Order: sequence, then structure tokens, then C-alpha cells
Amino acid sequence: MSDGGRLILLGAPLGNPADASDRLRDTLASADIVAAEDTRRLARLARDLGVTVTGRVVSYFEGNEERRTPELVDAITGGAVVALVTDGGMPSVSDPGYRLVRGALDVGAPVTAAPGPSAVTTALALSGLACDRFCFEGFLPRTPAGRRSRLRALAAEERTLVFFEAPHRIAGALADLAAVFGADRPAALARELTKTYEEVLRRPLGELAEWAAANPPRGEITLVVAGAPPAEVTRPDDATLRAEVAEREAAGATRRDAITAVADRYGLRRREVYAVVHTV
Repeated sequence: MSDGGRLILLGAPLGNPADASDRLRDTLASADIVAAEDTRRLARLARDLGVTVTGRVVSYFEGNEERRTPELVDAITGGAVVALVTDGGMPSVSDPGYRLVRGALDVGAPVTAAPGPSAVTTALALSGLACDRFCFEGFLPRTPAGRRSRLRALAAEERTLVFFEAPHRIAGALADLAAVFGADRPAALARELTKTYEEVLRRPLGELAEWAAANPPRGEITLVVAGAPPAEVTRPDDATLRAEVAEREAAGATRRDAITAVADRYGLRRREVYAVVHTV
């Protein structure tokens, strides 16, 4: 590979051009090739930022990712600096980019980023819900049956959940979320983040479902849903604890490991299980 070739992922503003970083501006102006999810949006962004894109501009979206990736990887191996920008947020996060990153890495090309806005973390921070542990699920399946199946698999997830959803599907998605997760599960619907009509509704899923059915929202939507409450584990009686430790020992575990495993299973202190096992 020629010296200098590399891929740079650009975190683009979600809506407000003022959120663009200096590195994004500099990279757009200097990259040999700018691969854009929507070339018209790129032109508008460059105009808003007062940046002249001097490199070759090519489209890179879901419909041509597979075909265009080898071309861009060849350009990188030939020494070109390729910048990838999507319509907003970070490439690869429910947007084009993964294939190109993987392709560049497979040939040993450097991959870096000019990080920037993300609808995932922005909505999460604004939601008022726990942010210390979360799970990004992207878009739910398009069909109602597929969507409900996915939600049933996530119903017991204790981490805060973040979804993207299209405006024409949000009412159905919220209705299914309320039915599967419970109408009282806290949630926040964020739409048009950083734009003129930004709105964040913090309500239980049942209320959000009613609101969306009566007021079909427009714009880009990020939905944040509280995780399921931790499942309560009932402490078994002493005889059951002894039997489970004995069963693990019979399977080959040391007594120490068996006691530790049983204690972890029921959320007990190890010394509590130890005392039960050694009580005559």
C-alpha cells in the first residue's frame, strides 16, 4: 500500500451545522475522495460550513455499498485519503460504513475518525433514564410479527435500550413496546435532535403510544426505553442449597467453586452458603 492512504470516518451534524468539528471541516476540504451517503446533503453541509470540497465526491449508500467498497479500498491502497460522511451522526451506526471499514482493515489500511454527533448518545443523555449501561438496537424489524418477536427477546433486558424508528412505523412500534414491555415502562421519544423543531417527550410507553397514534410525529426519531427491573430471585431453603452444592461437586467442581457458583446464582454471600453446607 502506498504511503498516506487511509480511511477517515466523519461524525456529521445531526441537523445544526454549528456542531461540526474543525477536523470535519479540514478533512472535507483536504480528502482526496469524499464518499457521501447523499451527495446533495454533502453539498448543503459544505455550503453551510463554508468549506470547498476539492476531492472527488462519490455516493456511498445502502444500495451501492457492496459494489463501491472495493473501488474505495483500491483507492486507499493506492495512497488516497478517503473520507466517509453520512447524512448525520457517525458512519457505521445504522448507516453505511461497516463494509468499508472492514474492507480497509482487511488490507491493512489505517482507519481513523473525526468523531462527532451521535443520535444514540444525544438521545440517551437527554432521556433522563439511566445511561451507565445501555444497549443500542438500531431499527426494529419492519413487519409487526418480526417486531414483536424481537421485543419479546428484549423484554427482560436490564440495560437501557435505544432504538431508531421511522415516523410511519413509530405508532405501531410504541403500541407493541407497551404491550410487550408494559405500559408503565419509562421511555423518552426524541425527534429532530439539534434541529429547529427538536422535541423530547419523557413518558411511560403507554402514554407515548397514545400520543403517537393521535399525533403522528415527523422527522428522525430516536427512542430510549428504560431497562427491565432486575428479576427477583427467591432464596431457596437450606436443603436446596446443600443439594445444589452437592450436585456441582458430583459434576467435578471443588467445594469452594460449587459454593461460589450457588451463592452467585441466588445473590447470596459466599459465607452464607458455606455456613449452610457445613451445618450438621
